[in-house]
Amino acid sequence: MSYADIAAKGPKQSPEEVRHPVLLVETVPKLTNNRLPSLEPSESESASLVDVDSPHVSSVTSDFREQSVKTDTQAERLEHEAEDKARAAAREISHDADSAKKKAATKGKQIKDELKKDGNKLNENRDNPVVIGNALIWGIATVAIGYGAYQKHTEGKLDWQLAGTVAGAVGAFAVADYFGSK
Repeated sequence: MSYADIAAKGPKQSPEEVRHPVLLVETVPKLTNNRLPSLEPSESESASLVDVDSPHVSSVTSDFREQSVKTDTQAERLEHEAEDKARAAAREISHDADSAKKKAATKGKQIKDELKKDGNKLNENRDNPVVIGNALIWGIATVAIGYGAYQKHTEGKLDWQLAGTVAGAVGAFAVADYFGSK
């Protein structure tokens, strides 16, 4: 049995139903300002978008576009990038530390060599009477000045004027000793 046979057995259509609605002028919406009617766009709170980066289909919330990280794949990528940056920074710091160690070792070796050279020079001059005389004079002068400053301090007579006068006398003696030792 066909659809036409079954429809023929049913109730008959009214004259209004028989007419085709597209051809009727009353069913065409009236145009105002030559604009077609349209639906107003609205996003409800229950609207969702599909995350196509994931292996399964899942819905996301309506504030999806305002989120800084929109997908799991993007979150994983950002995490991997952060790890890569951390590894690169660690490598750079390690390289800088190695470089600093090498510089410090080189500088230490230079200073050690200079001290050895100075020690050798002093060792060569240990029999020189000028070197021995200067060492004795400066040692005795240091003890004498220290003892004198302590005595003046206990008496309450140590002031800046006295300290300046003694410092000037030590400077004058150093200059005389330098030119006299040559």
